Formats: sequence, structure tokens, C-alpha cells
Amino acid sequence: MSRPPVRTASAGAVYFSLLGPLTARIGGRELPLGPRKQRLVLATLLARPNTPVPVDVLTDVVWPDDPPRTARKNLQVYVSAARALFGTAGDGGRERVVHGCGGYLLRIAEGELDTLRFGSLARAGRAAAERGDPAGAARLLRKALDLWEGPPLNDLRDSAGVAEEADRLEARCLTVYEDWAETEIELGRPAVAVDGLRDLVERHPMRERLRAAWMNSLHQSGRQAEALAVYDDYRQLMARELGLEPSPAMAALYRSMLGRGREARRPAAVRERPGPVALPAGNAAFAGRRDELRDVLDVLGGEQGRVMVVSGPVGAGKSALAVRAAHLLADRFPDGRVQVHVRREDGTARSRAEILAELGRLCGAAEAAPAPESGQPSGPPATADALADAWQAWQARRRALVVLDDVPDEASVRGVLPRSGACSVLVTARGQLPGLAPVHRIALPPLADGEALELLGKLIGAGRLRTDPRAALRIVRACGGLPLAVEVSGMRLAVLRHLPLAEYADRLDDPSGALDELVAGDVSVRRRIASGWQDLAEGDRRALARLAGLAEDGGFTLDRAAEALGRGDRAAIRAVESLIGAGAVTSPAGEVTAHAALYEVPRLLGLFAREQAAREAEEIPGGPEAVERPGAPEAEKRPGVPEAATALVAG
Repeated sequence: MSRPPVRTASAGAVYFSLLGPLTARIGGRELPLGPRKQRLVLATLLARPNTPVPVDVLTDVVWPDDPPRTARKNLQVYVSAARALFGTAGDGGRERVVHGCGGYLLRIAEGELDTLRFGSLARAGRAAAERGDPAGAARLLRKALDLWEGPPLNDLRDSAGVAEEADRLEARCLTVYEDWAETEIELGRPAVAVDGLRDLVERHPMRERLRAAWMNSLHQSGRQAEALAVYDDYRQLMARELGLEPSPAMAALYRSMLGRGREARRPAAVRERPGPVALPAGNAAFAGRRDELRDVLDVLGGEQGRVMVVSGPVGAGKSALAVRAAHLLADRFPDGRVQVHVRREDGTARSRAEILAELGRLCGAAEAAPAPESGQPSGPPATADALADAWQAWQARRRALVVLDDVPDEASVRGVLPRSGACSVLVTARGQLPGLAPVHRIALPPLADGEALELLGKLIGAGRLRTDPRAALRIVRACGGLPLAVEVSGMRLAVLRHLPLAEYADRLDDPSGALDELVAGDVSVRRRIASGWQDLAEGDRRALARLAGLAEDGGFTLDRAAEALGRGDRAAIRAVESLIGAGAVTSPAGEVTAHAALYEVPRLLGLFAREQAAREAEEIPGGPEAVERPGAPEAEKRPGVPEAATALVAG
């Protein structure tokens, strides 16, 4: 692939390149970028242009296994060297690399970075195609591809963090190449794409759309035998590696080539019509969760179908993460991306027949019978079984992504998860659903301080955050790093513009009033925590209420838990592990003996549990089922707030 032309808009113009080896040029002169660790820092900042990159992310990229004690100081040295090398950004003389509460941010203009220019040209090319201008589309897409010099960041891929960014960049390039090749075939110029497609298929043999374009370009060029051989090789590869057949659309393209001449045929036909998309809009205030998001994209973005469970307590941001991943995976699931809520608005679980019927309607999977009315029996088992059979048959022939949101237990999704084929399912649940196996799992921890501050800043403004950074840090820590609580705090402060951050931090630090403060309109953290409390078995509630008092000091050991529960070691272990499975207690990520581990109860859940214990002790009518407190804000006391009202905040 040809090298992009050097930008020489001005003598001091800088141009960075990631679509190949990492390079930087000023006035056509290539700059020395320093030692490898400094290049890793620069590559990571460039991969996320104009976006704060947390220090922890940079540390993991540069020192993935054992960062030195001087890691932060070393990062400052590398960033300082980059500042000196690249100077200021634009004509305004602004500093190019800045540090804020969210991390380091590299200011970069579209004409200064090949990935930004690539994205702009690709969008323009697709817009031209939608306007019915294939010639213009081909020209713009080709200009984008001229920026692609080879595997992105190929000189730094021995770093796992950089390799992940590089793989995502390469996937974008491949999609644009497919768009361009299909457009050239539509214009009757298949020969210009043949050789490039062959090389890319050799590097990405399981990418079906790429292989279909190669087949079609060979066929339209009069090389029918070679085109048919491409399909046969792919069929054998799929059978050997995955035990699957090519998709029906790919098989239809193959059949259309048998015994036919070179009539014009766009490879886009392989995708048939776009699959259904039934996803909520992404949350504009989404922040953090970068490592977890990468894990989801890596697992579900592969060629095989996968099931992944994202677990965490109420308000941990499970749904927000799932929706964001589903939007980012659009290119990987041509047959559709849909989300189905597994609970009703009142928190009760929907029947399996209801879930299958909704999936059937959204995806066109079956001539589904109407879903049972809420609260009514789901009908005879044969109805649910018939829906399940139709759904499994649909999944076996498609490549779609299904988000099953807020799953209460394993029984709710048995028969819904795919048994074969390339469909993937992303499950969100408060508990860890240990009965589902084998699946990939992610347990969402609290947000790190930098991530939580980034989220708060998106809601109240970075300027206000900078007025009192210590108070802002106290606020997010008082929220326990829970995204829901941080977001409600931001929503509240965005309205109460007069309220100093330090005063609000004082309110949240007070255990007796913290939950009263976490209310914004009809969104109440206490109400949401109460719904999770109802999921716990009665014995787990009693145990959690006793353990919550121990967690005030930063955690508890098994010995302290056994003493608080009045049980022996084995019974205490079972009680603690039951709460871990329900997402109410956190444990160390690494392997450690049960007696050496330090367990924690999330701060706000602990406050709620102690409230319930106090109510029971005082014999207040309603007991642990009541969630309102005397003097609580009126917005919190309103009954029957629909779940849709909390869709804005991560849950």
C-alpha cells in the first residue's frame, strides 16, 4: 500500500501516522520518537485523540506485569518529552498534551492524524454511496485506503494494550476496504480489487464479507473456476475450524455463480438486507470501563458465537456497557442487534415464552404467538418449546447479537442462549449466574477515581470540577465508585449550580443522610438498591445486614464474619460466598485462601443494609420491605416510578 502524502500546510505542521508503523513528521521531516516506552505512551494517546487517557491505562500499556514505583514519574518524563518534541497545537498556541482529572489528553486536528483523516474520508464515501454516487464513493474510499500502510502500529504490537488498539484500527480498515471493493465491482471494475482482496483474505481467512468480495471480483473478471474454488476452500475451513457451514447468503452467492455468465452482481447481496436493530441510544455520559469494554469487544467480536455474562450490583453500569458494546459491534453482526429486558417494570421475571416471543417479533425468527400478558400464565409448555425451537433454528443460520438485560436467574434464559451457529449473547445480571456454563464472565468493579471523576465532569462540566478537585474526589469516593450514584450526583449538582462541591461532599460523607442526597427527580439510588435487596434470599439479607457494619473499616476477614454471624468457619464461608454470587459482597480478583481474603460490601449497599437492620430492630411496620425513610425527599417517596425513568443512568 502506498505511503500517504506528507502534509505541508505550514512549515511547522505535524502529521502523525498509526496506520502502519508509528511515525511523526514535521514539514516532511520524520521525527525521532524516543525509546520504546515513550513510543508506547504516544501510540496510546494517539489511538484516543482528544480524549483523556487515565494514568492507570498508560501504566498498564507500558508496564503490563509489574510497574515500578516510579511509574507515574516516568510517565511524566515521557509526556514532557512529547511536549518538547511536538510543540503547541494549532495557531492558538495551546499546549498539545494536557493533564486533567481524567488523565492525559493529546490535542490533535483531523489533518494531523491519519486515523482521523481516514474516518472522515470513509464517512464521506459512504454518504456518497447512499446518495447514489458510486463513482464518488469509490474515489473517497480509495483516498481513505491510501492512508493504510499495513498492519497498524506493527512496530509496537508486542505490547498487549497497543495490540488491542491496533486490532480495532485494522478492523475499521478492513470494513472500508470491503466497502470500496464492492463499489468497484458495482461500477464494473472488478479487476482493480482482485489482488488486494486475495492478500487480505490470506491474512483474515474467516472474514466472510471479504471472501465474498474476492469471489465476486474473480467471477466478474471471468475467472469463474477460481471464484468457485474460493468458496470451496472457505466451506472446508468453516467445517474444520467451527463445525459450521457458510451462511445461507454466501451459499446463495455460490449457487448463483454456477453455470452463469458474468452478469453484474454486488457482493453487498451477501449481506442481504440489514438485520434488525432494537437498541436504546448510548449514554452520552458513559465514562470509564475501558478495559471491560475491550474484553467484551474482543470476546464477542470474534468469528465464533459466544455467550458473555456481565455481572455487578445495582447501578454498576452493566446495561450501559452492554449497549455501548452492541453499538460498537455493528459491523460484526450483520443479521441484527437487539436488546430484551428479562424483568418487567415491577421487577418480576418475565416468562421464557414472553422472552422468546419478543425475540421472535424483533428478529423475525418465527411466526410467534402473542406474548402472554404481564402477570398471566405463559401458556402450555408446548408453546414455549415451539418458540424455543424456532428461535434456535433462526440463531443457527444467522450472525446476530442479543443483549439479555437484567437477568434474575439461570432459568430465565435457558433455551434462549444459542446451542450452535455464530450468534452471540451478552447477558447482564446482578448475580454471577454460576449455573450458566461455559460462558465468559466479567464482574464490574467500582469505578476507579479517575473514571468516576471523568463521569462527574461530563455532567457538571470540567470547569466546575476544577474549582475544587479535592471535594470532587470526596464526592465520587462517597458514592463508592458506583456509576449510578456518581451520575445521580452529577445530575443533582447540574441543577443546583449554587451548591459548592465541598458542601455536597459533606452531605454524602454523613452515613445517616447519604442515600437521601442521592435523588435526582424520579431517579433514586435508594429505590434502585432496594430492588436489588429484594433479589436476595431472606438469609442473605440478614447476613448482609450484620456484615455491613464490619465493612465500615474498609473490609472484613472470614474470622470477623464468623464472629458477626455467630457461625462456624464453614457456615460463614457459605454465607459470604452466597453473597459474592449474588453480587452483594466483593472479593479479591486473584487467588487467595478464604481466611486470608479481605471481603468488602459496597458503601451504599452497606448503608442501606444497616437501615434495614435498624428498621427490624425498631419493629417499624413494613420491616425490610419498606425503603422510604422519615424526612426522605418527596421525589423518592413516589410509588410506582417506571423502570424506564432510570434508563438514563447506568444499571
